[in-house]
Amino acid sequence: MSTRGGLAEWSAWLGFMIGASLERCSKLLDSASSGSILQSRSTATRTHPMTMEPDERTILPELGARVRSWRARRGMTRKQLAGDSGLSERFLADVESGKGNVSINSLDAAARALHITIQDLLQDPPRPALARLQGVLARLDDAQLDAAYALLASNFGLAGAQGRERRIALVGLRGAGKTTLGEQLAAQRGVAFVELDREIEREAGTSMNEILLLHGQAGFRRYERRALLRIAEQHAEGVVMTTGGSIVSERETFDVLQSHFYCVWIKASPEEHMSRVVAQGDMRPFGTTQGATGEALDDIRRILSSREALYARADAVVDTAARSVRQSLKDLERAVPGVG
Repeated sequence: MSTRGGLAEWSAWLGFMIGASLERCSKLLDSASSGSILQSRSTATRTHPMTMEPDERTILPELGARVRSWRARRGMTRKQLAGDSGLSERFLADVESGKGNVSINSLDAAARALHITIQDLLQDPPRPALARLQGVLARLDDAQLDAAYALLASNFGLAGAQGRERRIALVGLRGAGKTTLGEQLAAQRGVAFVELDREIEREAGTSMNEILLLHGQAGFRRYERRALLRIAEQHAEGVVMTTGGSIVSERETFDVLQSHFYCVWIKASPEEHMSRVVAQGDMRPFGTTQGATGEALDDIRRILSSREALYARADAVVDTAARSVRQSLKDLERAVPGVG
């Protein structure tokens, strides 16, 4: 992996760890801990031996060069940077020479003293035109950002292949009725029905559990995006697809989904999600057992609350609460573009 690629991974990881507002940062390491970067990377290597890791011998010198470059850009001596950041001059010298074992806290202190963010320190500077656009977008709220994205996608060919309206993707939490409604809608439209989870397994050649064990969350999301693009290409004339409940939480993946598929949120109340999942005998999404239904119901409410605004970005919403399968199917047929 290149130095630039390694630093890009670190930038995305640190953006996630410090709660940065840049929603499109890739979540490359979901369970990293604070402290020494090298220690964290070493631990990750031992836990997931098959995961490709950036070369630490190139990351630290490149990081040191960037600290030195930003210090020069600010016209600061190393002594001034040490005074403003609270870090020792000797430590900064080690960092700039590529020898320092840098922690998140020390990086943050150096970045603050340089009047930049950690992302600025780790990322390559954007092209001037892109920087201007980012400055405009940073002032928009979430609804305006979604509108801006849709406008850009429409005007500059980012909306994927033609026929998006013929490819239907059902999103929502487990127990909403996606599979039941999806199979019937596909039959009614005369198109194939596919489950994204099964297609991800096909893409990786192994089970979901093995994908996560061998490749981690980042690897799973890569296979997920590949499967999405393959399904869109193979079913250009139409398909109905169900997705995993968490796909909306991955902004880049959800963008790919929305660019290639007409998305419908299959919605239900927490209680109905709960009763349907219990009836299926599958409590996997809620990390509990059948007996702990009170705790599971609380989990469902929290998950729905945290994802509601994301699910609402879908092109249409079908609420299955207190509706029969036949009624919900009619609602879904009305919600999606007609065939023809």
